[in-house]
Amino acid sequence: MISLEEKSRALELVQEATDSGARKRKACEMIGISLRALQRWDKRCAPDCRKGAKRRVPRKLTEEERQKVKDTACDQRFKDLTPYEIVAILAENGSYIASERTFYRTLKADGLLHHRSNGKPALRAAEPQELVATGPNQVWSWDITWLRTEVRGLFYYNYMIKDIWTKDIVGCEVHDREDDTLSAAMFNRVGMKHDMRGVFLRSDNGSPMKGATMLMTLYNLGVVPSYSRPRVSNDNPFIESLFKTLKYTAGYPGQFKDLEHARTWMANFVNWYNTEHRHSAIGYVTPLQRRSGDYKEIFKKRNEAVACAKEKHPERWVKSVRVWGCSDAIYLNPIKVTKEKLLKKIA
Repeated sequence: MISLEEKSRALELVQEATDSGARKRKACEMIGISLRALQRWDKRCAPDCRKGAKRRVPRKLTEEERQKVKDTACDQRFKDLTPYEIVAILAENGSYIASERTFYRTLKADGLLHHRSNGKPALRAAEPQELVATGPNQVWSWDITWLRTEVRGLFYYNYMIKDIWTKDIVGCEVHDREDDTLSAAMFNRVGMKHDMRGVFLRSDNGSPMKGATMLMTLYNLGVVPSYSRPRVSNDNPFIESLFKTLKYTAGYPGQFKDLEHARTWMANFVNWYNTEHRHSAIGYVTPLQRRSGDYKEIFKKRNEAVACAKEKHPERWVKSVRVWGCSDAIYLNPIKVTKEKLLKKIA
């Protein structure tokens, strides 16, 4: 990195050469710099503007001013006040040292900023555990959504469980209320059809998901509960996507006449979704074909058909041939590998 002294010296040498009748470009070539670099240095009064270079910040506080900020915050009058209160009181007395943000920044840099309120400091919820499904009945996702009725303000509650690998609905019930005993009863019935021991179950933090009866039922069934962060729907995206498919599908009534109507319609929807709906995330096969393993033979037939078509008309394939298939590993909340995490892992 060229120092400021070297830049200033280069400017002086070029100026002397041009005063003696030399061309500026030739003078720059003699000292090994470009004319554009010389013009840039001259325009900016020879500062180093490259990334990482030392800069002088005109508005930066001096060391004496920083010390005055700390002394003022630690003064007997202000030791129990916030910087917002300190700045306001000083301004009333005709004095201004620094802004509230500068107070906070200066105190934090010297380790003088600590939580002293009677209330607990706000804690950032840790990211949920990364879950990976490589087959059926490994990771399930479930939630409850509202179903509107013909009476304004009255709703039914649709309990739904989805296997994120097969994409099929493994459990669905409609009730007139949210209750952990109803959730527990539903999982007991689902446990009669599927082996749930070792299944990871992702849900939110609602009462029907974390009630005592529900938690004991999951424990007896061998299910491992996993919860999303509060108010973060992205932590449980598979069930949220299912709810959108449910409410935007053709034929969705929008409002249900009674509980029987809601249960009948939902039963038909579950049958259609599991046996007829071709899911884009699993290569446009049905969830039933994914669970049974028939999807592999289906993909094989599709690829053979495309290969035969290419042999007949190769000129129609400018790029590579599409290969039908789907991922064998489905991730829920995949870990975001940042540069800091990668370096920490290597170390």
